[in-house]
Amino acid sequence: MTDTTSGIPLSQPLYGATIGQAISRFFRKYAVFTGRASRSEFWWWALVWAIVSGVLSAIPYTLNTPMFITDNGVPTPVFSAALIPYWIWWLATVVPFFALAWRRLHDTNRAGPFALLWLVPFVGPIIVIILCALPTDPAGARFDR
Repeated sequence: MTDTTSGIPLSQPLYGATIGQAISRFFRKYAVFTGRASRSEFWWWALVWAIVSGVLSAIPYTLNTPMFITDNGVPTPVFSAALIPYWIWWLATVVPFFALAWRRLHDTNRAGPFALLWLVPFVGPIIVIILCALPTDPAGARFDR
């Protein structure tokens, strides 16, 4: 199967991907942990994810009405219900984002299980972000099928 906009097989990383290509490849390789992902694929999706997550989680906070937050600042059940779109988004994208990080680590010639460091409080996400920011290592081709 190939990416229709670039002609590059989905099993291969798309170097220099545009934001649209990165989003398309993210959803087409939804939970694929094999293969590799380029830096542009990973970071364009990380930007989109951060923006959408930020907007969805900010909506209840911008609606600062008594229906959402009481006078003493305590959130109401309606406030929690307003967060449902955010949690649906998070649940729909957590596994594929984890798979994308796994493939990105393959492209840097590191084993995918390094992505599990994301679960270590405080330092784990920082380590994974640094590893995903590293340049491509041609030896990472060993993770291709």
